[in-house]
Amino acid sequence: MLLLAGGNSSSPNSLSQEEERIFQYIDGHQDEFVQNLAGWVAVESDSIQPHLRAEVTRMVKIAAASLQDLGASVMLRDTGIQQLPSGQNISLPPVILAKLGEDPLKPTVCFYGHVDVMPAKIQDGWKTSPYNLTEIDGNLFGRGTTDDKGPVLAWINAVKTFKALNIEIPVNIKFLIEGMEEAGSIGLEELVEKEKEHFFSDVNYIVISDNIWLSTTKPALTYGTRGNACFSVQVECGEKDLHSGSVGGIVHEAMSDLIALLDSLVNSCGHILVPGIYDDVAPLTEEEKKQYELIEFDLKEYKASIGVKEIIYDTKEEIFSHLWCLPSLSIHGIEGAFYEPGIKTVIPSRVIGKFSIRQVPHMDLSKMECQVKRYLERIFSKRKSSNKLTVSMEMGAKPWVANINDPQYEAAKKAIQKVFNQDPDMIRDGATIPIARMFQDITKKSVMMFPIGAADDGEHSQKEKISRSNYINGIKVFASFLLEISKLHKTLQEAPSLKTMT
Repeated sequence: MLLLAGGNSSSPNSLSQEEERIFQYIDGHQDEFVQNLAGWVAVESDSIQPHLRAEVTRMVKIAAASLQDLGASVMLRDTGIQQLPSGQNISLPPVILAKLGEDPLKPTVCFYGHVDVMPAKIQDGWKTSPYNLTEIDGNLFGRGTTDDKGPVLAWINAVKTFKALNIEIPVNIKFLIEGMEEAGSIGLEELVEKEKEHFFSDVNYIVISDNIWLSTTKPALTYGTRGNACFSVQVECGEKDLHSGSVGGIVHEAMSDLIALLDSLVNSCGHILVPGIYDDVAPLTEEEKKQYELIEFDLKEYKASIGVKEIIYDTKEEIFSHLWCLPSLSIHGIEGAFYEPGIKTVIPSRVIGKFSIRQVPHMDLSKMECQVKRYLERIFSKRKSSNKLTVSMEMGAKPWVANINDPQYEAAKKAIQKVFNQDPDMIRDGATIPIARMFQDITKKSVMMFPIGAADDGEHSQKEKISRSNYINGIKVFASFLLEISKLHKTLQEAPSLKTMT
């Protein structure tokens, strides 16, 4: 049996007998844990495509059964109906609310994860079947392996290990697991709001494992994410598509207007051209600059992991600040234009451009919406086009930042040191994970993002995977975290009484 370890152990990170037993059990049962993941990956729980909604619900029920097997009390909460663009109504999958333990002397940790996945078809370019877990050179390929079935199962397996060894679980643990994250977590915010005085009332710490490291080899803890505002720009020039030979050159074309508008948004260096967009951006603090210095970053490895030859910026400080602390604007596509192979010489009557702005702390969504609309309307007016312009913000999610000095960050660092024998990178994530800000705002609890996936895991891609090593060590690090947060929480609880005695 291959024993998985993170590096050379040093005395400060030496394991207790309890931890040695836990880690040995996990190593000895790794094939079983991988087979469990294979069973989960086999379920095509794609929340984007409505015809697969029954599979999403089936996957939620499988996860609920796994928690019940641990002895957890499990509720499946209804979150209502989703109305599709066609007008059809379909049921949303239930959300799992589970709890294990109610000892008032123990801290309560709530884990969040999701078991739905993005669409995946072999014809999309997969070299392996996306719903058949395939191990190649120590990597476990399949849809959902790293996002987010693997991490969810790692948490369940960590608790399962305590139960199998008859070791007392050192915390009360709760699980909130959903099946609509990839489709925008429809209905979840309302449920969290309803449960803030009930399910969340005794929760001390909320842990999210739904992102990846910055590196392919070095663990990370995430303390911030950017927000995201998604815009559509519609230009309409007539009632029907026109023949470019018949009227080309005598009408204002919607596509030409749209291309000009999209081109006006951002320059070739990634700088957003909308006036005032940077006015409220929080300045980079000295503490964060010091964190950047500690992060190990290989530019060549990073470029290889994202599959590009060049990056606009050369230093890690510039890269991190533009990824994490500055807004960015990306253009995603055009609806209504001809995009199939060949040439169709038509002037489309209506086209819609899609773009988004990843915003950072202190930026106001409503203010930014006004700035974007005002700017595009001004650019459009300069073209003196007779066409109709409509700019709208389709959705907006706020950025999230946590306090890296919160107890659970300290506990997670210690757990990582014990499993991987190194300190984690303290990072932000340039992506948007709305659930973190939602939990923080509604429950007022401490929230931490605790990833186990590597930078090259390719979540949402045709090469999605998690390494066997990260999956198994992820189980260990989650088990170790439960021990560490229990000890640290107890120390913090005892500190006031010690001060009183002295």
